[in-house]
Amino acid sequence: MARTCLTIILAAGEGSRMKSATPKVLHELAGKSLVGHVIGSAIKAGGDTQAVVVGRDADLVEAEARRFSDDVVIVEQKERLGTGHAVLCARDVIARGFDDILVVTGDTPLLRPESLLRLRRAREHGADVVVLGFRTDEPFGYGRLIESDGELLAIREHRDCSDEELKIRFCNGGIIALNGDRALEILEAIGNDNAKNEYYLTDAVEIARSKRMKTSAIEADENELHGVNDRYDLARVEGIWQSNRRSELMRSGVTMQAPETVHLCHDTVIGTDTVLEPNIYFGPGVEIAEGVQIRAFCHLEGVRIAAGAQVGPFARLRPGTVLKEDAKVGNFCEVKNAAVEKGAKINHLSYIGDARVGAKANIGAGTITCNYDGANKWHTDIGAGAFIGTNSSLVAPVKIGDGAYVGSGSVIVSDVASDALAIARGRQVVMEGRGREIRERNARIKEERKKSR
Repeated sequence: MARTCLTIILAAGEGSRMKSATPKVLHELAGKSLVGHVIGSAIKAGGDTQAVVVGRDADLVEAEARRFSDDVVIVEQKERLGTGHAVLCARDVIARGFDDILVVTGDTPLLRPESLLRLRRAREHGADVVVLGFRTDEPFGYGRLIESDGELLAIREHRDCSDEELKIRFCNGGIIALNGDRALEILEAIGNDNAKNEYYLTDAVEIARSKRMKTSAIEADENELHGVNDRYDLARVEGIWQSNRRSELMRSGVTMQAPETVHLCHDTVIGTDTVLEPNIYFGPGVEIAEGVQIRAFCHLEGVRIAAGAQVGPFARLRPGTVLKEDAKVGNFCEVKNAAVEKGAKINHLSYIGDARVGAKANIGAGTITCNYDGANKWHTDIGAGAFIGTNSSLVAPVKIGDGAYVGSGSVIVSDVASDALAIARGRQVVMEGRGREIRERNARIKEERKKSR
């Protein structure tokens, strides 16, 4: 029978050091909330139920948690009485009966599901309490994991360590697994006989040992357990996440010419043989197929790009954009909610919004689709093989037929039939000598103004 698992996520911290009206766990890393990252790892580790312990702004945290799981149970911690008290607030959920209880913090977004699975395996092999720790060359301030003969004896807070214990580099990461059958027995035994009169989850180790239970610790990478307490921490974990994800993509066959300048989102998908030039930003919802070239200084969000397409440099692709095979969007172009079909080209200095650009159509420089009338958005349909001349305005709703030709500088307000030529601009008038007259007049005005000062 498969083992059952409850993950208790501690998200009640106000995060005042963030200097923000937003609850700490709702701040984002790679476009996804901190608590969203943690819930995702818990689910991947086989968690059946996630209990999120909330405090201030409980409704906001609850709404965010439910975006990631239908099995979330929201538990309110009305008084801030320590981590042990926070976990015990989920007493009713724990009492439902689970083989494993995982307790994690909502501000450790780099926590990997593999580490949670290792905690569960240690539980399966007989440990009643398992702590996830890390080794560091800078242990100041961290609780030390005191071990002997492969068993964890205690978690000693830094201020309580002896001189010998201060030399220990194996530190508490704040993540713990409990035997579901005995979790309440352990938690209810935690007291508050300390300077702050709070109930500390770290006491669970010594309590378990006093009851002849087996306790142990396993190790994770220090970066993985990096918590977020302020904006500096947030920037640091963002940097770690970005570096890790870039490495994964490059090892999977993506070329990055200047990796440190590419910003990825949590859901960015990039196919093999895609080349990314420097200074590219990926927002949420970007999917890129194989063999795509994204040139320097591009911003993409909510975009799907098919094989062989080219983007940029200096292009902005907004949500709803779809580029088909071998399509091209060049420099200083913006595309929004538009399908650019196979082999179509929008080479430079154009805005295409709420539109379809047919296969092998060509959009001249300076072309725009006038899609907004101040209240509503309207669609422009450009047929396959159509040619839109430079500096044209297509006033939606409008349809340009297959193979149609729009003369440069036109303002198109009516449909253009397939293979037709449309020209909508004023006729050129040439007045001999008029340019000289204008220059002389302007010069006189300028001279008169100087005299009047």
